[in-house]
Amino acid sequence: MVKLNRIYTRTGDNGTTGLTSGPRRPKFDLRVSAYGTVDETNACVGLARLHAAAEDAEVDAMLGRISNDLFDLGADLSTPETGKPLAFEPLRIVQAQVDRLEAEIDRLNESLAPLRSFVLPGGTPAATHLHLARTVSRRAERLMAELAATEGEAVGPAALKYINRLSDFLFVASRFLNAKAGGDVLWVPGQNR
Repeated sequence: MVKLNRIYTRTGDNGTTGLTSGPRRPKFDLRVSAYGTVDETNACVGLARLHAAAEDAEVDAMLGRISNDLFDLGADLSTPETGKPLAFEPLRIVQAQVDRLEAEIDRLNESLAPLRSFVLPGGTPAATHLHLARTVSRRAERLMAELAATEGEAVGPAALKYINRLSDFLFVASRFLNAKAGGDVLWVPGQNR
């Protein structure tokens, strides 16, 4: 159970932050950047939900589950696997969360026409915010992939799958919402030459 009775601790005043497992790292550390960008993604999802609630209750419910999952992902990343025993069971992203995302992507995608052009960010307010969340989640994925490739660091395979599927979900959800409102905003190559 999380209990926060003080918001500021002053322990980060020297430019470091504590991982859930205890060690301190610089605030610019790759692991800190990865879970910080996951947090940024979650803020974008929250912004999209402001509009999704009015556009489609099912998509809003999916985004609510994703928001909770993103906190799980942050907890996973902030507790690196070291091979040493911890005094607690670390929270990890599991395959069932990836499977749920895939099922939701398939559910939303089944009614969409195949793409014949690239999609520009835009459309409904929720779809536009989902495109923003998608790009931030892609940045989180790049950081997580870099972290996983760094000697001495570990990222769980389910966590990497989850962040990869998330950007797919956000793209498909934006298309789903735009389809209900007249369609995607499509790229027209060379249109403004």
